[in-house]
Amino acid sequence: MAQEKTMNRGLVVVGAILIQLCLGAIYAWSVFTKPLVEAGWTKTETQMVFSAGLALFAIVMVIAGRMMPKVGPRKLAIAGGVVLGAGYLLAGLFGGTSFWPIFIFVGIVGGSGIGLAYVVPIAVGMRWFPDKKGLITGLAVAGFGFGATIWVKMAGAWGHLIENVGLSTTFIIYGIVFAVATILGALVMTFPPKDWLPAGYTPPAATSGGKPTAGSVNYDSGAMLKTPQFYMIFLTFLFSAGAGLMSIGLMKLFPSQALEANGMDPVAASAVAGTAMAVFFSLANGIGRIVWGAMSDKLGRKRSVVIMTATQGILVILFPFMAGTKALLYLGATLIGFNFGGNFALFPTTTADTFGAKFIGQNYGWVFLAYGVGGIVGPIMGGKLGDLNNFPLAFTIAGVACLVAAVIAVSIRPPKAA
Repeated sequence: MAQEKTMNRGLVVVGAILIQLCLGAIYAWSVFTKPLVEAGWTKTETQMVFSAGLALFAIVMVIAGRMMPKVGPRKLAIAGGVVLGAGYLLAGLFGGTSFWPIFIFVGIVGGSGIGLAYVVPIAVGMRWFPDKKGLITGLAVAGFGFGATIWVKMAGAWGHLIENVGLSTTFIIYGIVFAVATILGALVMTFPPKDWLPAGYTPPAATSGGKPTAGSVNYDSGAMLKTPQFYMIFLTFLFSAGAGLMSIGLMKLFPSQALEANGMDPVAASAVAGTAMAVFFSLANGIGRIVWGAMSDKLGRKRSVVIMTATQGILVILFPFMAGTKALLYLGATLIGFNFGGNFALFPTTTADTFGAKFIGQNYGWVFLAYGVGGIVGPIMGGKLGDLNNFPLAFTIAGVACLVAAVIAVSIRPPKAA
């Protein structure tokens, strides 16, 4: 199609990052776990809220993908921001430190809001940047990783919100901010005109050597779910994401315990563990999304997934031996966060390359259910084994699962044309 005057596509990146900064609130949950444990919660209960949020995030994302063609990306993103904000606001108004209100409003309602909005920047970004799918997806979801740093630090070391105004008011403040900022980002969430292409870009040929090329064949969800490739991608994502989500849920609790066991003062241990999560893990999580996305445009999606999952498996297995030493804790948190972030750049683009970009909003929702399953199994397993004082076993199981994911990824082949 001839080039026509359209919106500056750079605005899509800005809006996507703004939305994802707010949606990344779910990764800031760890900042609330310690005061809730001190208020009488079990470690398992803290992980149940986190797991509920992850599960609803993934389940609602499937629904959101089906809604997008009907309501449009802008309205869907606005709805997500309103629901997310309402969840935190209601938790602040009615939760206090009680388990069930926080479980419902932060876990179920808040997670649903994230699920409504999350797929929007990914789907819109791929339409505007077909020439740089890996990079733009990485940028679009980078805010999700960086957001955890902002919200953890504002509640803790930077803003001291929990200390100064308490948990309830912190939830209220966050709810208002999340709603307003997501709505602002949603204003530029629109698809380009039909058949629009960026200047100088030529779509890939439909076939090469008689076989379909990456992204040239478009499967709808019904056709995708009948392929073995879907289930292989699903399991790879499940094992990789589950290991990272378990690590996030335990990144404050386990290192604090390990550092204290090595003689560090409890207050200092808590501060070091908080920094490991809020700075090293979270920043690396955001950077990993951009870097893995850009690298996959050069290395190829499959090779990138294999490298990421294999190295993650080794790192997660080694983490219990690193967590009790400050420098090694920071290194482990950085590398695990970097690889974890790669999931969210590589799996959307892997889905688009395998099944086409036309139905990516619907298709990635199904693939992303793996994240929801991993979000239930990983953190709850970590919490249960933590209550049994056996954190190392949890990390070993999660690491081995990542190595299995790498083997599965090696075996994925392009599907035949539907």
